[in-house]
Amino acid sequence: MFTSNNACSVPSSFRLTGIPGLESLHIWLSIPFGSMYLVAVMGNVTILVVVKMERSLHQPMYFFLCMLAVIDLVLSTTTMPKLLAIFWFGARNIGVDACLAQMFFIHCFATVESGIFLAMAFDRYVAICDPLHHTLVLTHAVVGRLGLAALLRGVLYIGPLPLMIRLRLPLYQTKTIAHSYCEHMAVVTLACGDTRINDLYGMGIGFLVLILDSLAIAASYVMIFRAVMGLSTPEARLKTLGTCGSHICAILIFYIPIAVSSLTHRFGHGVPPHIHILLANLYLLIPPILNPVVYAVRTRQIRERLLYIFKAGAQHR
Repeated sequence: MFTSNNACSVPSSFRLTGIPGLESLHIWLSIPFGSMYLVAVMGNVTILVVVKMERSLHQPMYFFLCMLAVIDLVLSTTTMPKLLAIFWFGARNIGVDACLAQMFFIHCFATVESGIFLAMAFDRYVAICDPLHHTLVLTHAVVGRLGLAALLRGVLYIGPLPLMIRLRLPLYQTKTIAHSYCEHMAVVTLACGDTRINDLYGMGIGFLVLILDSLAIAASYVMIFRAVMGLSTPEARLKTLGTCGSHICAILIFYIPIAVSSLTHRFGHGVPPHIHILLANLYLLIPPILNPVVYAVRTRQIRERLLYIFKAGAQHR
């Protein structure tokens, strides 16, 4: 229900459009999106189970990988069930509080994931540049504290976003959000009143997380490459760099879709709206799908444990 106040009103719920301009194809779009969500859930649950079962994987890198798996499950589950409900049942309405909660979880856990990648870069730096002290520096307790710090940073950075909307922007021109989920700017642009503080805070957090984290990760890899180039043989260099391959792939999988989506949203004014929305959904799906694949393909212990599980399952049939 809306309470009229000139052209603006107070909504009790918002209406998500799904993929605007492609409404007639929603039922067909549900097939790839539903399949990708299922693959993401199965892949990340598999990683969690394999690391838990295989004691040789109880190392910092794989604990961080488990944190990534949990984050990816949260990110994909926060958005995909609602998107599929829109596709299948036309369930476009979402309560204001549910919308703000979805906004918080999406942006918070994307921030947490960036923090975990930064922690993983630190792990690789210590493992390669100071290998003798790796187990002393990155104990299980330290890994847990790094994960907790990434979570607290995400909560502190993103917590004000929904609060600022709730307290500063109660009135809206329309309750229709031209998006498939409650993205911060998609909601703010509908509000009546001065949104500059919300805009500046959102851009500031984006700068702190994406730019500064990327620079810190890049700096750690500069030092890693310097250490690798100091090794005596090409074989030793390749073997050492190979331990970073999964992490580098995961970083690219995470940051490239976000960068493409952000640049398209801000500067691609001639790009059709459905392309913006498809990209925004894919950057929440691509990392959860590809991270387990990358680590399963590039990590011998995970591959061997998966093969053992499959063989054991086949023998029990």
